[in-house]
Amino acid sequence: MKLAIAQLNLTVGDIAGNAARILSAANTAHAADAALLLTPEMSICGYPAEDLVLRQDFTAACDVAVKKLAIDAPPDLALIVGYPERSDAGLFNAAALLRGGKVESVYRKYHLPNHSVFDEQRVFDRGDLPCVFDCGGLKFGLNICGDLWEAGPATWAMGAGADWLLVPNASPYHLNKERERVAVAHARLAEAGLPIVYANLVGGQDELVFDGASFAINVDGDVVVQCPAWQEGLFYLDLDRDTCTGPQEALPDEDAAVYDALVLAVRDYVDKNGFKGVHLGLSGGIDSALTLAIAADAIGPERVHAVMMPSDYTANISIEDSRDMVKRLGVRYSEIAIRPIYDAFVGQLADEFAGLAADTTEENLQARTRGTLLMALSNKFGTVVLTTGNKSEMGTGYATLYGDMAGGFAVLKDVAKTRVYRLSNYRNSLSAVIPHRIIDRPPSAELRPDQTDQDSLPPYEVLDAILSAYVERDLSARDIVAQGFDAIIVRRVIRMVDLAEYKRRQAPPGPRITPRNFGKDRRYPITSKYRPEGDLP
Repeated sequence: MKLAIAQLNLTVGDIAGNAARILSAANTAHAADAALLLTPEMSICGYPAEDLVLRQDFTAACDVAVKKLAIDAPPDLALIVGYPERSDAGLFNAAALLRGGKVESVYRKYHLPNHSVFDEQRVFDRGDLPCVFDCGGLKFGLNICGDLWEAGPATWAMGAGADWLLVPNASPYHLNKERERVAVAHARLAEAGLPIVYANLVGGQDELVFDGASFAINVDGDVVVQCPAWQEGLFYLDLDRDTCTGPQEALPDEDAAVYDALVLAVRDYVDKNGFKGVHLGLSGGIDSALTLAIAADAIGPERVHAVMMPSDYTANISIEDSRDMVKRLGVRYSEIAIRPIYDAFVGQLADEFAGLAADTTEENLQARTRGTLLMALSNKFGTVVLTTGNKSEMGTGYATLYGDMAGGFAVLKDVAKTRVYRLSNYRNSLSAVIPHRIIDRPPSAELRPDQTDQDSLPPYEVLDAILSAYVERDLSARDIVAQGFDAIIVRRVIRMVDLAEYKRRQAPPGPRITPRNFGKDRRYPITSKYRPEGDLP
């Protein structure tokens, strides 16, 4: 039999639009003689709908859309759609089998993830019954996303007579997530003995980005179908009892996957939220250069406006390289000097600051002047400001509230500085859009004479390794030092991370590309007396 996977880019809350996309896929699949169409988890309402599912009007609208889709879809096509099902028994993350103009059966997700970015136990009840149906001479059991990651539901489907396990997913991307998915599929195969078709969502939703990369494994554990990552599409599989055939696409390597994730995240954040384009501050440094390249690739150079805002401390090379890069990309470019505005701020504050030496206050005023200008442009032209700070800076608080942190979407928020360099070189391997001088220069905020980042931070190779250990793996200070890092530097970095929590709480959202981002993943109190570096001698 022929099965189709609809790897769709859906939008949370666009119930009518999502249903229309599913119906279009259903009609196309039916015309191609597919007997069964599998769509992603929560395909009717998008994922994650978060507290929207607690609204009765929202779940009622989803229910109406599911029933209408059942009527409108080809009657002899078996169509699997995901939706929040509200009944007398509770509220469920569900997948419905639509066929013959009606909702034939419903599977309710059992394993509700409640870790990292997931809060499903907060809003959903869990089901506990298998759902197995006949189609094209085979029996199919349903699991939903998290059900594949834990034992139980796959075995229940096998016990109910399933030949294949179908798994609708909204599995967000992070580094090497594709390998994790295949590994858990192998674990369920070993448990239940069922070959698996895994259909995943694609697209950006706030901090999360979904990579697609749907796949199938046969009864021997071979990945016999691999759909592309980062692409919408309708993909066809020919199944028999034990195996199947279908597309075999190569997945991108790590740097390419991260770059694709950032591009898709920016595109969907801008377009799904109705912004006309983006503004960003271009400094002549590598972070803003990479952000600019991502933005141009995401929404086209004609919708990108880069603004250089030089001060007395801006090096000529920074202006020259910025002018060079915008010509290479073809984006709109402006230069607005901040000296007159900055002088006005300082003049108005002169009486308050009388007798006090200049310090980081005056440095931050420069950044806040730039933030104000960018937000004014955003207001006037209906754009979103992209901030350019990376994870290393966000981690240590090396950023200015209401200055370079001012904006709507933080593209590099989960990208460590060392990876910024890797991604910049990767982007230049496609076409040379970032001048090499930007990559080769020592990074600097250019807020005082002869400033470099390493005046305030350890070398990025050291800093990023410590941040990865402390932030992403929750290692203790003692364990980090045991890996060979200097205790004084470890204590200093941990202290900076903990003190900067109040800044991160006010930072804009940004795409998650590691297993532990600053945002949905890592939730720490701002007010806390715990000092994790206290176990160091």
